[in-house]
Amino acid sequence: MFDLSTRELVVSILQVILAISLIAIVLLQSGKRSGISGAIAGGADTFLSKNQARTLDAKLSKFTKWVAILFIVLTLVLMLIR
Repeated sequence: MFDLSTRELVVSILQVILAISLIAIVLLQSGKRSGISGAIAGGADTFLSKNQARTLDAKLSKFTKWVAILFIVLTLVLMLIR
């Protein structure tokens, strides 16, 4: 029926793992909207907003970019293998 080579199988499995992890990482991130409190307070710099680069959301955002790039590269590799 289907004749998958070992390379195609390995890349396909990696792509499924990356897809599931990408979905999980995106769901773990909190929303960027601040709601009514952001509208009332405005964009004031607080102590917490100055240290945003160290938060879990910032790390998840950076990790999301790398996983998405790897997913796209694996998709192109899979297309070229077939």
